Amino acid sequence: MSNLAPFPERPNWDQYFMKITEDVGTRSTCLRRQVGAIIVKDKRILATGYNGAPRGIRHCKETGCLREQLNVPSGERHELCRGLHAEQNVIIQAALYGAGIEGGTMYCTFMPCIICTKMLINAGLKKLVFKGFYPDDMAMQFLKESGMEIRLYEG
Repeated sequence: MSNLAPFPERPNWDQYFMKITEDVGTRSTCLRRQVGAIIVKDKRILATGYNGAPRGIRHCKETGCLREQLNVPSGERHELCRGLHAEQNVIIQAALYGAGIEGGTMYCTFMPCIICTKMLINAGLKKLVFKGFYPDDMAMQFLKESGMEIRLYEG
């Protein structure tokens, strides 16, 4: 008889990557919604991103939320924000460090907006796994039309 504790159930790949994606999102400085994104290829994480202001720019936690001040509904007028989306940041990080993401999978805590969706398509990502919906019908239409594999993560 062994004195070792029982080995915990090992997470599958989606569980593993989504947990990391959620952890990445905790770095967000957005006052409305914390979002995390990672890009994976061949079961290896290539880059991570979360939503927040560009480097060297004051965060919304310091300045307040411009979108709240202007009563901008979620899913509209993306340009009226100090921050970059997590999906934008993960693609930028991959580019900065020379990680080839074509053919990869993006895990994201929320479905991307239309702007990010167009970036994912042109970056050559082949699969998207997201946890929560975002109010952007056009983004879903583009994702389906692109032929990208899309899947709602249900844990």
